[in-house]
Amino acid sequence: MKYKILVLFLIFQNISAQKINPLVAKDEKEQQKWVENTYKNMSLDEKIGQLFMVSVFSSQIGTKNTEYIKELIKKYHIGGIIFSKGGPKRQAKLTNEYQALSKIPLFMAMDAEWGLAMRLDSTFAYPWNMTMGAVKDNKLIERAGFRIGEHCKQLGMQFNFAPDIDINTNPANPIIGNRSFGEDKENVAAKGIAFAKGMQSAGVLGSAKHFPGHGDTSKDSHKTLPLINFSSERLNQIEMYPFKQLIDNGVASVMIGHLNIPSLESKAGLPSSLSHHIITDILKSKMGFEGLVYTDALGMKGVSEYLPVGEVEVAAFMAGNDILLMPENLVKGFQAIKKAYQDNKITEERLAYSVKKILMAKYKVGLQKFEPLKTENIYQKLHTLEDDLLLEEIFENALTVAKNDDKLLPIKELDKQKIAYIKFGNDAGWTFYTNLRKYADVAIIEPKSTEQLLKSIEPYQTIIIGLHKPNKTPWDAYKFTKEEIVQLEEIAKKKKVILSVFTRPYALLDVKSLANIESVVISYQNHKVAQEKTAQLIFGAIEGKGVLPVSAHPELPVNTSVSTPKIGRLSYGLPESVGLSSKKLNSIDSIAQIVLNKRMAPGMQILVAKQGKIVYRKNFGTLDYNEKNPVKDNSIYDLASLTKILVTLPELMKIYAQEGFNINSSFSDLLPELKNTNKGNLKMMNVLAHYAQFPSWIPFYLKTLDTQKRPLKEVYSNIKNDDFSIQVAKNLFIKNEYINFIYQQIDNCDLIKKKKYLYSDLPYYYFKKYIEKRSNTSLSEAIQKDFYRSIGAYHLTYFPLQHFPLGNIAPSEVDNYFRKQEIRGYVHDQGAAMLGGVGGHAGLFGNADDVAKMMQMFLQKGYYGGQWYLQPQIVNLFNTCMFCNENNRRGLGFDKPQIDGEGPTCGCVPMSSFGHTGFTGTYAWADPENEIVIVFLSNRTFPTAENNLLIKESIRPKIQRIVYNSIITN
Repeated sequence: MKYKILVLFLIFQNISAQKINPLVAKDEKEQQKWVENTYKNMSLDEKIGQLFMVSVFSSQIGTKNTEYIKELIKKYHIGGIIFSKGGPKRQAKLTNEYQALSKIPLFMAMDAEWGLAMRLDSTFAYPWNMTMGAVKDNKLIERAGFRIGEHCKQLGMQFNFAPDIDINTNPANPIIGNRSFGEDKENVAAKGIAFAKGMQSAGVLGSAKHFPGHGDTSKDSHKTLPLINFSSERLNQIEMYPFKQLIDNGVASVMIGHLNIPSLESKAGLPSSLSHHIITDILKSKMGFEGLVYTDALGMKGVSEYLPVGEVEVAAFMAGNDILLMPENLVKGFQAIKKAYQDNKITEERLAYSVKKILMAKYKVGLQKFEPLKTENIYQKLHTLEDDLLLEEIFENALTVAKNDDKLLPIKELDKQKIAYIKFGNDAGWTFYTNLRKYADVAIIEPKSTEQLLKSIEPYQTIIIGLHKPNKTPWDAYKFTKEEIVQLEEIAKKKKVILSVFTRPYALLDVKSLANIESVVISYQNHKVAQEKTAQLIFGAIEGKGVLPVSAHPELPVNTSVSTPKIGRLSYGLPESVGLSSKKLNSIDSIAQIVLNKRMAPGMQILVAKQGKIVYRKNFGTLDYNEKNPVKDNSIYDLASLTKILVTLPELMKIYAQEGFNINSSFSDLLPELKNTNKGNLKMMNVLAHYAQFPSWIPFYLKTLDTQKRPLKEVYSNIKNDDFSIQVAKNLFIKNEYINFIYQQIDNCDLIKKKKYLYSDLPYYYFKKYIEKRSNTSLSEAIQKDFYRSIGAYHLTYFPLQHFPLGNIAPSEVDNYFRKQEIRGYVHDQGAAMLGGVGGHAGLFGNADDVAKMMQMFLQKGYYGGQWYLQPQIVNLFNTCMFCNENNRRGLGFDKPQIDGEGPTCGCVPMSSFGHTGFTGTYAWADPENEIVIVFLSNRTFPTAENNLLIKESIRPKIQRIVYNSIITN
């Protein structure tokens, strides 16, 4: 038994001691055969040439520089090229030209740490390592590595000098910073492994850099030789830890940094890139690395000032490097290596060792059968939908709530606070601000001085400050100005502050104390997506789940993370993130274009949300057929009968919950004055389902016109006064008492004889009266108080001219039959206008986003923004089709899908779905089963309500069908 245990132990020890050779291909025998045959047929010059990689700028295509490379290929047989600044097509062209000239295929490489955009124009940039270091889910990092690898392959590159796995423990590091995954060695190692694994699975070899660790330096090795003055124990435990982990997980190469490390190299001032002890004894022997070893660029001052050209190449090779990167003078370096070989300073065995490793790597990536690159659709291949989706997901997972006193985040109770935004920094913050305004009526403050600033913030309870610094490179300046520090401290003394840092976390080091700042969000980069997602996090549309990868402040150590929840607010994102096809969904655009071309409406807003995320939100056309007035996100439409489900119905549901009535209550239970009318015994269930025999409408305005169809002077005045105080339209006021006559007409009207479904506005006149009587306030104020203000639906309103400029409001008609004017900012519906603009059936104005908030609240059974507005069972009740057996599709207030034939939907939605249409060309529909909300707003009635092409051509159901056809089923 003891013998068996000993054998097992020895076997285990032997397996553990085996080194991983990351250069071995799956077809190892064929690989070895190709390597040996190739090497055997190479001249000495060809062998030496393999050791060199030179720099090329595709931006210089056609110049002497790029032509000179051809000479180096032909005469000196260089082993590879590292591309720098340029563009994809130019680089692809040079790649094809250079590979065609080379007897032995060339390595093509690049520093593409966050993607090709690090070097090339017109290409995709992934987030910086610091940003990805904040992400908990390393699968996202692996996917990013894979996509970057795919991009490299598209341009014929086999090597990417990434990932940078330096541990950035020094905030003052001038060259690493955002290029590092952070300061926690475990996190850096895990992220590096994931990135390299993803990239190498795409067929592009990675490079762990800058060995043995460039993170804790205050000097840039491009300009000088940085000193790393730590003990060997510290370096082994911290700086070299990620390198060991990546080596054990098969990283293909390691790049050696130019660093002065006395504890590892006894020769004073010898750069690590020239140190035999560091490269051969530590990296290869002790750590067991068998992949390729690269120098960092040999033209960098950190090494070039130590030895002259020629000597430095020989020293680097003798130290154990396989590939000499970017020599200052290739010819001199080549000749020096050749002379050292001829003088027996470099043995054949040593040369063969490196050259055969290089050939192994070339075989592994398929260079033995290189085919010329094709550049068709190259830009599209280098920026795909998959890239956009992954970028969005990474930023969403990276955003880090580092501080959240009193659980200020996510912001709730929007009705109890005024919020303002202040921009710090020298880069744009407009995307952040406009996205904040998707959730609340956030003001922007742009003062010229600290004194003005403090005065400007007085009306507000919560101040959101965004520090926006340039996002072009990870080396851009990132600090607050001295004045901004003063302003931040003064604001925090007086107000609740949410500080959003759109740059590296180290910016916070200049803030003396964070004690008075309630919430700190680190967004890492001033990227458009980071700004969008940060606004969503602040208002609870998405979670806060990132982790600080570095120590940002004495009060915010590394790994600080405060989780913040989602609270049921709509977020924004890409369709595929919720299982919809962008390509199919975008065919809505062509339907919208048909609407414009056929002049069915001057313009429209269209919104689609799924699973609580708005994934399609576009504006089309103009407000009034004038190209100077395009439809915008904040354009306001007359919502017409959407008022019924966005105002009256939620108010009735609220009263129902208070046991104000039940569905079997009679109308006279609600309004006792109806007791002696033919309306008194009508049941609420029937009335709400348009099954109570009401006539469809009464044209009240006709009785107020003279024989020439002009407003009667005894009913209307052009001037507001005590007797005529109810405004109908611009410069048109109705006599106060006339409202009583409107209600008398409804009281006295006959019911239709046959009991059948007949859509009617008339009950909603009564509902208005009932709600106002019960709430002891106007309907317009009740809905604001009970729903809109706290939901953040600040575009939903009666009387839009009291809140928005005329130019933001779409006109609804040129009325030549009643009001004799263009109707803009006043309700289109004549009856609602005669009530002063506030009807239970019409009068509400709004934009698509805020309509969607209410529809999402219904979809979520009464929940939105962390608050229950309605009880789920009550929403379900009012969404029930009570008379389907009588061929009446209606719910209690909500419209429902048609039972058969034509109706409000595409016929492709479940019966649980609900919504409503509006006369002016509006539509809102929600589907609880598929979690879909669709909003379509237009002013098809402008300039004339006789234009019913939108209805005839079933535009709204067609758009709905496109949405359902966009659902990805596999």
